Amino acid sequence: MNDTQARELVLNALADVAPEIDTATFDPDTSLRDGAELDSMDFLAYVSGVSEVLDIDVPEDDYSRLDTVNSAVAYVVEKAGA
Repeated sequence: MNDTQARELVLNALADVAPEIDTATFDPDTSLRDGAELDSMDFLAYVSGVSEVLDIDVPEDDYSRLDTVNSAVAYVVEKAGA
């Protein structure tokens, strides 16, 4: 999976749990928990969406790696290539 595909996956997962966020203009380095104001349940739903599409388990220790769009894209590329 390349960066473009991973970004699409991450943004789709984000849009599913927070449709009010304009993913086209959202700063990809902003914390989803703080900048997008995702509460803990929304963040878990977002992580779940990413893990379902990749068909992997995302360990709780890795949740912080999904906290920005850019870090999540890097994580997805890494895991998809594993």
